[in-house]
Amino acid sequence: LADCLKTISNAEKRGRRQVMVRPSSKVVIKFLRCMQQHGYIGEFEIIDDHRSNKIVIELNGRLNKCGVISPRFDVPVHEIEKWVVNLLPSRQFGHLI
Repeated sequence: LADCLKTISNAEKRGRRQVMVRPSSKVVIKFLRCMQQHGYIGEFEIIDDHRSNKIVIELNGRLNKCGVISPRFDVPVHEIEKWVVNLLPSRQFGHLI
């Protein structure tokens, strides 16, 4: 997931319209669907190469930065607001998934 998001972020900074991400996984695909629902990326297509698949993503220029918090912490519901305050730049800006 970290490699995928870094590739997307670098392509967005360079002004590319498309980016190819590999390898793909269920976690990456679900994350991309979430980004698509929020309008940060356009359509994406999964290409089956009988190995670990590739994904071609249409970029729309709305993404400023995306990244992964590593390791993936288990956060209780009552602590989510604390994480949002620490990680996001402002209240109306960005999403924490």
